[in-house]
Amino acid sequence: MVKAQVSLPDLKQPFVTGSIQTSVGLVPQVSSSLTRSDHLGSFKARWGIGRMHYVVEPGLYALGTPDEKSPVMVTANYKMSFDRLREALPSRDVWILVLDTKGINVWCAAGKGTFGTMELVSRIDSSGLMQIVSHRELILPQLAGPGVAAHEVKKLSGFKVIYGPIQATDLPKFLDAGLKATPEMRLKTFKIWERITLIPIELVAAMKAGLILIAIMFLVAFFGRLGEGWTNALNQGLFSALAILMAILAGAVLTPTLLPWLPGRAFSIKGVSVGLLTAFLFVVFRWNDGITLAGRFEMLAWLLLIPALSAFLAMNFTGASTYTSLSGVKREMRWAVPFQIGAGVIGLILWLRSVFFI
Repeated sequence: MVKAQVSLPDLKQPFVTGSIQTSVGLVPQVSSSLTRSDHLGSFKARWGIGRMHYVVEPGLYALGTPDEKSPVMVTANYKMSFDRLREALPSRDVWILVLDTKGINVWCAAGKGTFGTMELVSRIDSSGLMQIVSHRELILPQLAGPGVAAHEVKKLSGFKVIYGPIQATDLPKFLDAGLKATPEMRLKTFKIWERITLIPIELVAAMKAGLILIAIMFLVAFFGRLGEGWTNALNQGLFSALAILMAILAGAVLTPTLLPWLPGRAFSIKGVSVGLLTAFLFVVFRWNDGITLAGRFEMLAWLLLIPALSAFLAMNFTGASTYTSLSGVKREMRWAVPFQIGAGVIGLILWLRSVFFI
């Protein structure tokens, strides 16, 4: 393997508080205390604002004042992952090796291959880590396991991979116990607050598509019946907008929040159950319009469209959940997506029939 030229991160990054002189040059120094700017950045990333640019320059960083014997932690260059790691280690002196995961968090990057064996080996080389520390141990997040072959890292770099706890908050206890994890540290929970924190970014993505669909349906309702433009738009168009918003609420908010208590194991089943309940409430709300044939077409349309949209949005959470495996997700998609498409197409045809019914 050709030895890479040592490349250290930029010292002018806003979260860098200083630098430490090493045998390979100045290593950026960071603090375990997050600033108001750090918290604001995390909040914005949760809501999808600048999410794809919320990154840390890959390379080696110093937390506190580490020396050649200090432990080396490895993380992703998604800044929220980097911040959670340093925040969990107050009053600790450690090295943080940041991999280029293209701004993706540890778990997802391991699954996609960007938090992988060759990136880790390459980053060890390019950071000059072998010249900075006297030991040959790396502490990786347990969730990085799917992407890293520990034996290959040892063979190619000489560094031993040690998997730390799942939660960064357990790292102080893990370090104090001589790099030993308790069984509780190996368990990944998915409690209600952990699920709620994932909602905003999914909600924003769903709303972007939802607003486009709402605008299209509003225009269709406006031109649907000759001479009834604004009347029909304000009636059927606005009701359609409300129905889509409720479908998004059902799939992107209520389903992850209520996840353990919803029927079925598949996320699509959980999403469709909330969607059906929402759709029936809408039918009851619109019951007076059922006296016309057009109204009955519209009711049937939303009985199909809302559950289909809700089920599809609910499936977006499979990659963040401890409930599913990659093979299980693929198996579910093979049978669930065709049903969702079928229900959506039939529902849309019925809705169009209600709009253009004379």
